[in-house]
Amino acid sequence: MVIMKNYDLIIIGFGKAGKTLAKSASKLGQKVALIEQSPKMYGGTCINIACIPTKVLINASRKGLSYNEAITRKRAVVQALNTKNYHMLADDDNIDVIDGHAQFIDNHTVKVSDDNSEQTLTAPKIVINTGAESNWPSITGIAESSRAYNSTTIMELDHAPTNLVIIGGGYIALEFASMFANFGSRVTVLEASDKLMPREDSEVSAAVINDMTEMDIAFHTSVSIDEIIDTDNHTTVKTSVGDFDADAVLVAVGRHPSTANLGLDNTDIQLGNRGEIVVNEKLETTAPGVYAAGDVVGGMQFTYISLDDYRIIYSQLYGDGGRTTENRGAIPYSVFITPTLSRIGLTYDEALAKGINVVQNSLPVNQIPRHKINDDARGLLKVVINQDTGHVIGASLYCEQSEEMINYIKTAIDNNIPYTYIRDSIFTHPTMTEAFNDLMKV
Repeated sequence: MVIMKNYDLIIIGFGKAGKTLAKSASKLGQKVALIEQSPKMYGGTCINIACIPTKVLINASRKGLSYNEAITRKRAVVQALNTKNYHMLADDDNIDVIDGHAQFIDNHTVKVSDDNSEQTLTAPKIVINTGAESNWPSITGIAESSRAYNSTTIMELDHAPTNLVIIGGGYIALEFASMFANFGSRVTVLEASDKLMPREDSEVSAAVINDMTEMDIAFHTSVSIDEIIDTDNHTTVKTSVGDFDADAVLVAVGRHPSTANLGLDNTDIQLGNRGEIVVNEKLETTAPGVYAAGDVVGGMQFTYISLDDYRIIYSQLYGDGGRTTENRGAIPYSVFITPTLSRIGLTYDEALAKGINVVQNSLPVNQIPRHKINDDARGLLKVVINQDTGHVIGASLYCEQSEEMINYIKTAIDNNIPYTYIRDSIFTHPTMTEAFNDLMKV
């Protein structure tokens, strides 16, 4: 039997933007349907298969916990957050959490089906928040291999691999390489392009690769993968630079927006060249009243971007409409290798290419007093300053606690704070942040 239901707002996908918008809309008295096809994904990608579980494992690897201790804690954390997020919405009288697969019938009608039932929902406003999924390359033997994993499935291993081969050299690959090396795995990274971290400052990326190499992580660039062959005891990855044996192969070659089987052909919603949903600066799709948020729009795949997408859509639906993707400010990011690499704004070379009159300064971590306490002298801090305005326009921080420090630089950039203010500020001691006093001496 087909059930027909009307709502004020339908949200497809339990991601950061969707769940936050659902709760906010409910507080305004809106009747909301939130559709999620997998109970394992209550709360979204971040808490279930990405940010939180990976950082739990990374933190455990840095503290010297065994892999078994780490994976047990990871599973407990994920289960607790999954359950909490479900009840945060499902226990709300204005929100229906509906399990099943969603497909559009038209711009404002969605069919939801599972193994046992089917229902049709309608709403004047719909938000697509279906996220992204791992790319899976067409390599001979990869589909048949029992030891090939993506970034989600490799975190279900009960033991750390003795020999791990990673196909891909992007940021996800580097985080897993660093983590498993800390757990004692021998790690080999195979990258198709001729350079690792091409968007980063060259001096900083060289320092990262040098430190990771000293962790016995082997890097090979300009590699093409010919075949993956399973035997009883191991898997062989056959490549243009030789054969590599492993008991686990991590395929980390990017992610793509999850738009398949949504029935978008039945709507006016357009897709871009990479399968992403096309949106304007208000995150509205080409179907009026239908919005998209998070990884599915094909931008930066960070949960804090999804959170800001929520702010934008909330502004459009229930606010003054003033917040857009064009006024969200500078966007920082962190790569949780050991130590962490964090970045915001332009590198020196990027600024020069734009014709900006800039100066840069660098500070090795071994010159920061706090490194003695951290017992880690690795790392390098760099800053880029516009000489005409005196404003910071970029920074690369490769050091312990950089994931916290980079947010201070964002505040400076967004508010046009002169570098001299940071240079002359009083910071607590001994901290990593006080390094900004010396870093800003240009």
